[in-house]
Amino acid sequence: MPLAVRPKQDCRWDLVSLGEVMLRFDPGDRRIWTTRHFDVYEGGGEYNVARGLRRCFGLDTAAVTAFADNPVGRLVEDLILQGGVDPSLIRWVPYDGVGRAARNGLNFTERGFGMRAPLGCSDRGHTAASQLKPGEIDWDRIFGALGTRWFHTGGIFCALSETTPTVALEAMEAARRHAVIVSYDLNYRDSLWKAIGGRARAQEVNRKLAPYVDMMLGNEEDFTAALGYTVPGVDEHHVSLPLEGFRQMIETVTKDYPLKVVATTLRRAASATRNDWSAICYCEGRFYEAPWRENLEILDRVGGGDSFASGLIYGFLSGHDAQWAVECGAAHGALAMTTPGDTSMATLEEVLRVMKGGEARIAR
Repeated sequence: MPLAVRPKQDCRWDLVSLGEVMLRFDPGDRRIWTTRHFDVYEGGGEYNVARGLRRCFGLDTAAVTAFADNPVGRLVEDLILQGGVDPSLIRWVPYDGVGRAARNGLNFTERGFGMRAPLGCSDRGHTAASQLKPGEIDWDRIFGALGTRWFHTGGIFCALSETTPTVALEAMEAARRHAVIVSYDLNYRDSLWKAIGGRARAQEVNRKLAPYVDMMLGNEEDFTAALGYTVPGVDEHHVSLPLEGFRQMIETVTKDYPLKVVATTLRRAASATRNDWSAICYCEGRFYEAPWRENLEILDRVGGGDSFASGLIYGFLSGHDAQWAVECGAAHGALAMTTPGDTSMATLEEVLRVMKGGEARIAR
């Protein structure tokens, strides 16, 4: 096995995530500026992985994050509890009554339809999670005394403030001390980086963290924007996604950094509601590919990459090989995009059926 995962009996958690968890407002079939009703979900790039591993795959997970202690924060906590993720590592910050010092993040997201692309509008400035600082989380207790097999964080959390990358680095260094596997999803978001240095700053941050990462995740835009690599043969609209170009890019990345696994999702978007979908994984000098799913019908694409990550990680945590893991990740990501919200509503039985090529016949 390329990843020396700690035995379960020595660890309280299979995976601990680090990132902001926001309250997502979903206008359903309407636009953000025309709706009069929203459905609410919890979501966050790093947290979504922990929730998928708990809810779909039955593993023990926890989320390190911070909330302002008010009714909105407690609502998100309640949603986390419903997802089965352990909330005991949440840091609660006093609320001043207005949110001048700290508040909770909101995310308004349209699903898109046909030629209308998905649209997101975040309201997350000065949040409690963005103000996390080194020394506030006892990582040696989490990874050592209590025990953790896998740690996951990513570029969204690291884009929130000047201090969040240093918190991620502190956690990664502690993970190394306790033989905890570290995964990192580049998850580049232009809206988060543009006011603090753009791509140049994102690349500076991610290049500093990359030497501490065991598994690197991302799509073609992530590796280009967040690390500065180009994918040969990819056109500016990302319609053409040549596998050979991805292989060349990944081989270059693994020469520059001591990564054990690199994985990327592959997507060709004919419309917001019809995508071709696949994934590849580089492990121990070999490439492993999931089968292409053409004309995959999409209800809500947000969180598809996170669900790919949780399925991939489940494969390695459960002792399967890289081929099985990448196919599990791709199947879970595909299923997650058939339901609303950032997080997966799939079951392990459904994932295994899709991996075997099962059809969408009624189950009764």
